[in-house]
Amino acid sequence: MTTLTVNGRRMTVDAEPDSPLLWVLREDLGLTGTKFGCGMALCGACTVHLDGQPVRSCSTPLSAAAGKKVTTIEGVGASATGKAVQAAWAEVDVPQCGYCQSGQIMSACALLAKNKAPKDADIDAAMSGNICRCGTYNQIRAAIKGASIQLVKGA
Repeated sequence: MTTLTVNGRRMTVDAEPDSPLLWVLREDLGLTGTKFGCGMALCGACTVHLDGQPVRSCSTPLSAAAGKKVTTIEGVGASATGKAVQAAWAEVDVPQCGYCQSGQIMSACALLAKNKAPKDADIDAAMSGNICRCGTYNQIRAAIKGASIQLVKGA
């Protein structure tokens, strides 16, 4: 049994400690917003926050999340940063197929939680591990900049 806090709720799961966090979230906890992409931590579709840091849940063992705070796409909107990013994503109409978007949003939220006014190079660095097969990179950058403006105004 492993105890962790997911989206603000303390939970106990009965899974092997070396189980990928992605499968525990999706299969055991029913949080299917986090997507399986490559299974090798290369595409970013499975990005979640572990104590506020973006991690690839497909390669993060459950044991690494024990006793920590996990935030998924289902819970990221509870923060001001998450709300701003989700609103900007909708305003810019970022998604095409949408498959990568939960991971993109999670990485964008982690960036803006640390740096409310990122420069292009900061955005590039933070988002470099997130692949969008539809090529919505310009829209993603625009949404991050839009969320940044909202966060700076609200600060």
